[in-house]
Amino acid sequence: MILDTIVADKKIRLIEHKKHSSLEEMKRLAEEVYREEHLFYQALKKEGISIIGEFKKASPSLGNIDSKINLTTRMEEYNVSVDAVSCLTEEDHFSGSIDYLEQVRKLTELPILRKDFMIDAYQFYEAKAFGADAVLLIAAILDDGQLKDFYQLAGFLGLDALVEVHDENEMERALKIDADIIGVNNRDLKDFTIRLETTKRLSSMVPKEKVFVSESGITKDADVKFLKECRVDAFLIGRSFMESENPKELAAQWKKL
Repeated sequence: MILDTIVADKKIRLIEHKKHSSLEEMKRLAEEVYREEHLFYQALKKEGISIIGEFKKASPSLGNIDSKINLTTRMEEYNVSVDAVSCLTEEDHFSGSIDYLEQVRKLTELPILRKDFMIDAYQFYEAKAFGADAVLLIAAILDDGQLKDFYQLAGFLGLDALVEVHDENEMERALKIDADIIGVNNRDLKDFTIRLETTKRLSSMVPKEKVFVSESGITKDADVKFLKECRVDAFLIGRSFMESENPKELAAQWKKL
C-alpha cells in the first residue's frame, strides 16, 4: 500500500533531518518561537463555513500539480479569502519541504497546518520551530499509544492537532483521545478513489462540540453543497485551489453557497 511506502520513506528522511539538526537543537529552536495558541482551532470553530487553503506541488494520486500562480501571489489571495492554510512538507511523494512552511509563514498571519506524515516527536518540534500552528495526525499510520502521545505533545507545544480518520474504527479512536478537531479524508488510501459519502457516513459520530473537517475531493459547487448538508465546519481544499488562477474568487463563491 502506498501509505506504507510513504511512511518508510519518511523514516529515511527523518534520519537526514536529524543529522542536519539534532532533536536538542530543534527543541531549542521551538522554544524560541511564540505564537498565540489555538489560532487554527478558532479559525475553524467560528460561525459559518471555514476554508483551509492548501499549498502543495504534487501528490501520489495526481502527480505534479499545474499551479497557475506562484507562492507569493497564492498567499496574497489566500490572505483575503481563506481562514487557514495547509502546507505540505512531505518530500518524496508530495514534493514538499519544511522550507516551504518557513516561506509560507513569512507570507501570512493566517494559522498554518503542517500537513505531513507525523511519526516521530522530532517533527512536532520542527513544526513549531518553522512556524506551524497545527499538525496533522493520521490515525491510519499511528497506533493508539502514538496517537495519544502525539496529541498530547502537540498540546504541550501549543499546536492544535487535526486528527484525520477514514472509517468508523478510526473515528472511535479519535473520539477516545477527545480530539477537538476531526477530519474525514474522502480519499481511500488504498486505491485513492474519492467518496464524499465517507464524510456523510461518519458525520453522525461527531459530537456537535467538535470541529468537523472534510478533506479531499472538493472540486465543484455540488460537492460543497453536499458537504455543507453533512454539518461540516470546514473544508480542506488542495487541488481545486492549486489549479485555479483565482482561488480567492473560488473561495468566496463556495462560502456563499
